Amino acid sequence: MPILWSAILAAVVLLGHRLVPDGIGRLGSLIEAFLPWTGLSIPVLLVLAMLRRSPRGLAAVLLPLVAWLITFGGYLLPRDTGMPDLTVLQHNVSDENPDPAGTAHALLAAHPDLVGLEEVLPETAPVYDGVLAGELPFHAVRGTVGLWSRYPLVEAEAIDIRPHDPGADWNRGLRAVARTPAGDLAVYVAHLPSVRIGVTGFASARRDESRRKLDALLAADRAARLLVIGDLNTTVHDRGLDTLTPLPEDFAFTWPASAPVARIDQVLARSMTVTRLTARPRTGSDHLPLAAEIRLS
Repeated sequence: MPILWSAILAAVVLLGHRLVPDGIGRLGSLIEAFLPWTGLSIPVLLVLAMLRRSPRGLAAVLLPLVAWLITFGGYLLPRDTGMPDLTVLQHNVSDENPDPAGTAHALLAAHPDLVGLEEVLPETAPVYDGVLAGELPFHAVRGTVGLWSRYPLVEAEAIDIRPHDPGADWNRGLRAVARTPAGDLAVYVAHLPSVRIGVTGFASARRDESRRKLDALLAADRAARLLVIGDLNTTVHDRGLDTLTPLPEDFAFTWPASAPVARIDQVLARSMTVTRLTARPRTGSDHLPLAAEIRLS
């Protein structure tokens, strides 16, 4: 009986995670942050059912298996997305990165059209620009976030996505307009506050406050095409993130770089389609770079 109820619980969490209450310790958001890994319950329950020689237990394992395949099965299927119109890279380069020049060279290997970086320090910004400018001659840096572009950038400005407690020098967002051959494209680069897991649960209040400010800016933006690049410190399954458009069915885990278990780096679009997301090879950061292929039509 415990196997049956455990299997039912796993299936319900996979298919009904939005119904898990978030009032106590933000349990719902915590589950959603690592939702794909709920599937690890399947082999555990399978082994238990086999050890107990329980036909009912073996049948019960089908419940979370089917639920996981409904939710994530498409991520495992090959697909042809065609040639992208834009290749965009997102990377939290880490303010402790021992090799910013090497990181910049690694990013250029993807031949991107746009690169958004976070945790860019005043002393490392010239290093990144010195490497990236060879292919991406236009750039804007505001605070600790930067954007490098193959196309001219205009209207570059800092955006205020601060939660209530940091000072005026906390600047982790920018907006610029890229003049692409297909028309102007508004590009946001954002770095939302980190979350913590502690005795009181999933501490995400500062991140959510910053996200709400970003959401308000995006809702008010009248650009025909809009792109958000950033370390948003949340996954697309987390109810704390309202994605602009449905994302492709790709895991593309980016954090932590040593053993990635979640994608907290995102590339989101409006009036465009993100067709593929790929985690790039490790750099000197604690995040992996994220490559996004985008179709403008």
